Amino acid sequence: MEYTRRSVLSVLGLGALGVATGCAASPEGGQAAADGPAEGEITLLTPIYEGSTGKQLLEGKLLPAFKQKNPNVTVKVDYTTYAALNEKLTTGLAGGLMPDVVMLGVGWIPPFAHKKVLAPLPESLATRFQYEQRVLEPSRYDGTLYALPLVLDTRIVTYRKDMFAEAGIKQPPKDWAELRAMAKELARTDGSGKLSRVGFDPFSIDLRQCWETFLFANDGNLFDESGQQVRFNDERGVEALQLFLDVVKDKSADFSFKTAAGQPSTLAQGRSAMMMANNSLWVQLQQQNPELLKEDKVGAFILANKVPAMLQGGTLVARSASTKHAAAAQALVEFLGTPETILPTAQQRGSVPGVQDLRTSDYVKNNGFVKLALDNMNKARSEGGTAAWMEIREKIKTTLETAVVGQRTAKEAIDELANLSKEAISRL
Repeated sequence: MEYTRRSVLSVLGLGALGVATGCAASPEGGQAAADGPAEGEITLLTPIYEGSTGKQLLEGKLLPAFKQKNPNVTVKVDYTTYAALNEKLTTGLAGGLMPDVVMLGVGWIPPFAHKKVLAPLPESLATRFQYEQRVLEPSRYDGTLYALPLVLDTRIVTYRKDMFAEAGIKQPPKDWAELRAMAKELARTDGSGKLSRVGFDPFSIDLRQCWETFLFANDGNLFDESGQQVRFNDERGVEALQLFLDVVKDKSADFSFKTAAGQPSTLAQGRSAMMMANNSLWVQLQQQNPELLKEDKVGAFILANKVPAMLQGGTLVARSASTKHAAAAQALVEFLGTPETILPTAQQRGSVPGVQDLRTSDYVKNNGFVKLALDNMNKARSEGGTAAWMEIREKIKTTLETAVVGQRTAKEAIDELANLSKEAISRL
């Protein structure tokens, strides 16, 4: 038998993160205090600031401003993507190369804080600006602050106002029954009977995030408050997945209609009348189909069934527990969490700023989807909630897809996901 690193970890009953963190902490298990002068060379790992525009913003504007305030600190940037971020962190931890400052997704704090990879932050940082209270929750673990909000990304339902008007539909659906009925009415076929326009496209965003939004709108939960018990495998979670199968059965949705990131959306192409979307779609429309916004042909609403709900993800910034330059690393975390940094970052990505101070900015006023998100933060829910999230997270999409493509029933897929989740939690 060939003993690979993965097989050894499996035999030991540990995830990759569980072993890797042994390299990250100090021999005594302590953490460097963030006092003393901010100095030294530190590394920032970021999954945002993509492409030349993002790099120019970060390295051409933001970091020079940080350098002006902290002349004895040099920041080296390591760019990655969210798709590669977890693997990159795990590999770095295994080699003892944890970045000094890291940007993480919502839901990621409990797993990394549980393994003592992240350093606690002073609670006073949570009140220095008017951070959206809803986004401070996923920045904590066991009541301790480990990260600051940077930008948020919400999941909303977007729709074509012109197609609604053509069909005589005056208001967005108030629940799933209306959503399904409207989707049927709005779908179109060509002369051969093949779908040319879906009434509803739930598949052009990540299936994990889409299903979670429906779960929350069905008044369901992923886990209990302790993060130790699975809660999504009741009728609420099954019904959320079943709706996707129902709209496909109705021939008002089609899994093959999903579009790749960066490509014109089905909504913009006129291939869907309603579409689950990230709030960043507004900026994409400005760049690719500005006439749709100028002519007021696109609207958005918050998904609702038993309750209205909006999935809220985003990017948080945290300090490594193993950094040799704790004061410098914390200075960068604090700088990145300021409104002056958050606003241009949100603008560049079409994201929702994580501080209430920016609600009156021209950016928010002129971005309909961002304004909708901020006006409905009281309906926002976050994914994660367990220290086993990184392992569970990777299995949700592929497991749910087995039901969407007809290999399992909705209940079978949810039961399988629940079993996988329970196994992951049992290894904590």
